[in-house]
Amino acid sequence: MEDAVERLRDGELALHELEDELPPDEAADARRRYVADLEGVTLDEMGEVHDAQEAATNVENAVGATRIPLGVAGPLGVKGGYASGEYRLPMATTEGALVASTNRGCSAITEAGGATARVLKDGMTRAPVFRVSGVDAAAELTDWLAENFDALRDSASETTGHGELTDAEPYVAGDNVYVRFTYSTGDAMGMNMATVATRAASEVVEDETDAELVALSGNVCADKKPAAINAVEGRGRTVAADVLLPREVVREKLKTTPEAVAEVNERKTLVGSARAGTLGANAHAANVLSAVYVATGQDPAQVVEGSSAYTTASVRDGDLYVSTTVPAVEVGTVGGGTRLPTQNEALELLGVAGGGEPAGANARELAEVVAGGVLAGELSLHAALASRHLEEAHTRLGRDA
Repeated sequence: MEDAVERLRDGELALHELEDELPPDEAADARRRYVADLEGVTLDEMGEVHDAQEAATNVENAVGATRIPLGVAGPLGVKGGYASGEYRLPMATTEGALVASTNRGCSAITEAGGATARVLKDGMTRAPVFRVSGVDAAAELTDWLAENFDALRDSASETTGHGELTDAEPYVAGDNVYVRFTYSTGDAMGMNMATVATRAASEVVEDETDAELVALSGNVCADKKPAAINAVEGRGRTVAADVLLPREVVREKLKTTPEAVAEVNERKTLVGSARAGTLGANAHAANVLSAVYVATGQDPAQVVEGSSAYTTASVRDGDLYVSTTVPAVEVGTVGGGTRLPTQNEALELLGVAGGGEPAGANARELAEVVAGGVLAGELSLHAALASRHLEEAHTRLGRDA
């Protein structure tokens, strides 16, 4: 095994070739040691078996722990507002071929100089529903919310030292008024923070108006459900990423042409999605989102919102331009599952564990890297379809039999 690690360091052996020379457990150990040394982190916990004791604050009625295979893709070059450099992307999944496919996309993107990524919006939402006497009262409450925003913000801020209320947008449906409160949440994903702060703000609404709180969540948030409001307005971090791939990179790395990829994007991803009535238009954004979310301790149920991503591809002067916009990247680097041992190691591998400086910098960096990973996955799958290699990869790596 020591020889294999040395050959990895010398570039004589690729990460995916280790199983050709070593038993699976030794190959994983060698790969883990190589990546840990390369990135200057400790990944010992990833090689251990854990029980439910470590997850006492994250699960009830514990009986043990489920082990999900963890792989790494990359390096992925990202040039973001917060992310900068090359990242090893941790991915926890049971789907054969997913890490390999994402890794191929990472390789092409990095060869082209890296993906550009930007956080476009940042705000976690919670939307309670209030009962009013009718449309006239709903209009009055709408005006009151605008005139008394400062009082709502002050009340919400008393519940947290890290979050801040940034908006309170009303949506009226007869005698129902849904108020979509939006918060900046620092380096936390922020759902719990938003819920507690919204309770305090809702008490101000009830104390100062005739509106009555019916439910702290009225589904206009909209949390863990496919919803047009999130696809359009965003939730958590809205992030876009793109890359311009030289024709030669497309040919050598992806075994196809810019024209073929662009046609797959138009006919499958855009027109096909429109014909099916999907929210968003992408090839498989949820695949990368879920794998990275599980690996880094995020709430995997929130993949449903991020899956409303939009991917475009076009030919520019013979080269391939590809972009993806993910409206809801709901990630944090503190709190929740990020405190678990292996998940914290995955965040350390990315260089974003814990709170950032300034507050929110680490979570935004993670969001940009996640968007870059989604772009890599989108690029690779589009190319596999364009070159008709999709079934070959799944036959070789899917391991169904």
